[in-house]
Amino acid sequence: MSPMFESRAARWFRRVTLALIALFALFPVFIILESTVKPLVDVQNTFQWIPSHVTFSPYAQIWQTIPLLHYFTDSVIVSVSSTAIAVVFATFAGYAISRFEFHGRRVFSLAVLSTQMFPGILFLLPLYLIYINIGQATGINLYGTFLGLIITYLTFALPFAVWMLAGYFSSIPRDIEEAALVDGTSHWGSLFRVVLPVARPGIVAVAVFAFMTAWGEVLFASVLTTSSTRTLGIGLQEYATQGNTDWNQLMAAAVVVSLPVVVGFLALQRYLVRGLTAGSVRG
Repeated sequence: MSPMFESRAARWFRRVTLALIALFALFPVFIILESTVKPLVDVQNTFQWIPSHVTFSPYAQIWQTIPLLHYFTDSVIVSVSSTAIAVVFATFAGYAISRFEFHGRRVFSLAVLSTQMFPGILFLLPLYLIYINIGQATGINLYGTFLGLIITYLTFALPFAVWMLAGYFSSIPRDIEEAALVDGTSHWGSLFRVVLPVARPGIVAVAVFAFMTAWGEVLFASVLTTSSTRTLGIGLQEYATQGNTDWNQLMAAAVVVSLPVVVGFLALQRYLVRGLTAGSVRG
């Protein structure tokens, strides 16, 4: 068997394997999309690859059947707020770690990184008790509020964001800042005019990570929210577990919920690849 034949066989084997994996991964997505354009009777009673007739009414009916606009608004408030706060704090903290020497710098960096070792469910009960005790002791109600949920998501998104941006800033040469300082720019001016534009891919990657952490989270939202602060994941979960669920409408709601993340990922994927690869290793 010649080396050329072996390499060609290996290429075809790799292509077929990847195609099978892609089909296996995309099959549930196909079922979801197909169910959104089927009548309810086709979804509940029979399995048909091709619907008896195509209808887009589930996409219109979900806004009346499910309080989707209320859930959508709550998720936007929590996700955008936690993303904005995480990006601002992580930018300054990551820049400080990468550029300045201060007492406890290494301990702080290790502490930030060590928070990623613990599973999220470990913090569920402590956070719940902390919020309840704070409300009883100070009158500041965090349980069942947007603020409490935003703080919760920051505890997971912020450490990773700080660690990744510190690595990204470390990969940016100091020479460009020194050149800006020589030209008369202040330290703040060099940060905002020189460093942050160069670090845009890392900042975008951090923002997408923080947004996705809050947008699709279910565990903490199921415990720390009330009926007035339900996010999309919890709202759809409640609808799916009640009786007489219209499954074609639920699938349509799932598609609508996924659109912001999918569109954002496709629009920012070039920044994500550069940000994740450059920020994963310290310079």
